[in-house]
Amino acid sequence: MKSPLCSTCGAQMKKNGKTKDGTQRFRCKVCGSSFTHRINSDAKALKEFVEWLLSRERQIDMPGSGRTFRRHTSKFWAFWPLPDVVDEIHRVIYVDELYLSRNVVILIAASDDYVLSWYLARSENSHAWEALLSRIAPPDMVVTDGGAGFAKAVKKVWPDTVVQRCVFHAFNQIKRCTTTRPKLLAGKEIYQLSKELLHIKTLKQAQWWTEQYLQWCEFWSEFLSEYTYVDGRKEYTHERLRQARRALTGLINKNLLFPYLDPQLNTEEPMPSTNNRIENINGRIRCVLRDHRGLSLLRRIKAVYWWCYMHTECPLSYAQILKTMPTDEDIDLLYETYKNTPSSGREPVEWGEGVVWNELHHKTEYPYLFIC
Repeated sequence: MKSPLCSTCGAQMKKNGKTKDGTQRFRCKVCGSSFTHRINSDAKALKEFVEWLLSRERQIDMPGSGRTFRRHTSKFWAFWPLPDVVDEIHRVIYVDELYLSRNVVILIAASDDYVLSWYLARSENSHAWEALLSRIAPPDMVVTDGGAGFAKAVKKVWPDTVVQRCVFHAFNQIKRCTTTRPKLLAGKEIYQLSKELLHIKTLKQAQWWTEQYLQWCEFWSEFLSEYTYVDGRKEYTHERLRQARRALTGLINKNLLFPYLDPQLNTEEPMPSTNNRIENINGRIRCVLRDHRGLSLLRRIKAVYWWCYMHTECPLSYAQILKTMPTDEDIDLLYETYKNTPSSGREPVEWGEGVVWNELHHKTEYPYLFIC
């Protein structure tokens, strides 16, 4: 082993016996300072922790029922693996939300190959979506299921990006109104039309579908205008069919159904019409949470963070993660700083919404909380 350099004066050090536990001791030849070389195994322990967290392995099956494992790795629950700013321009990005409880949601953005970014929020709203999108370079097209507040956020942050509504979610929206076995003829026709959305591959087919839908609207216009009196109140008789019509009409008017067929966007390869890619990601994350069921809400959030981070394009080494990623103490200090700054109207968006950290982690309430 090569003799290390003195951290005090930079001179060469020499061996100077060993400690009681057999660790090599070094002594500086110039200033006389002593140094004990110890091997830091934290990076190895972190690797074991992450591999366990993202696997189906149970602690009870480990030696000693996992007691040794917990003793060596429990400190890593304090880390928050956060995403980097994405400055690479992608052709298409998929966005979706993952609810962990009624008031906790994680917004996720992904490309065809990797997870790009994620954001912890109390609910889906334009502020939360803006915080997620603002850290990603605008793509050519974004595929979404139409979450609350997304339209406003993408118009503000990515004004030149084409928005594609997932056609499978559009079909499901109609299916909820008609059921899979509608009784009325109008319901059967609109349900069949919505199923055709899943098989449209060309602009000619899209034009045919739009014409068929407009004919359906015209033919059943008077039927859908019928109303009845319920407890003295005037209500539309076929309100659920009207909801289906309203949903499809809104998507057509906003040009959200068929942007994936635009020839200018399909110069390299066909654009996707669904966000199945990110739905697959959400499914895999839910499998991890199901395999480790029983975790507290805070630890489930961190499990999602670890999964997303390890599926980014270039995750740091475990040693670098320990040096760069913030811990609970770092976040407490950050919010304490913002709390004591009268001019701060919001928390730093890259960390998530302050109300979430307060409710899930900190024991005392912050007086300055932004609730979206």
